[in-house]
Amino acid sequence: MTTHILKNPRITEKASINFDNNVYTFQVSSRANKAEIKKAVFQMYKVKPIRVNILPIPHKTVKAKGKIGSNGGGKKAYVYLKKGDKIEFV
Repeated sequence: MTTHILKNPRITEKASINFDNNVYTFQVSSRANKAEIKKAVFQMYKVKPIRVNILPIPHKTVKAKGKIGSNGGGKKAYVYLKKGDKIEFV
């Protein structure tokens, strides 16, 4: 079940700045908790996280061609690793 917890890494400008501080950002399932995220990171990348912070991503209302819809939403997780540990995204 851990494959459904981590959806994908969030590669943004802010996230790439945090790579230097051993903080990695992931898009996670909306039902995931901190313990499940720690287990999933360990199983996928073979590194043990020190700490995990979870933040909600709000839905945004968008207008396109006169129609109203929404995009975004969900959760993101900041995964903190100890010095020397790295996660390689290919």
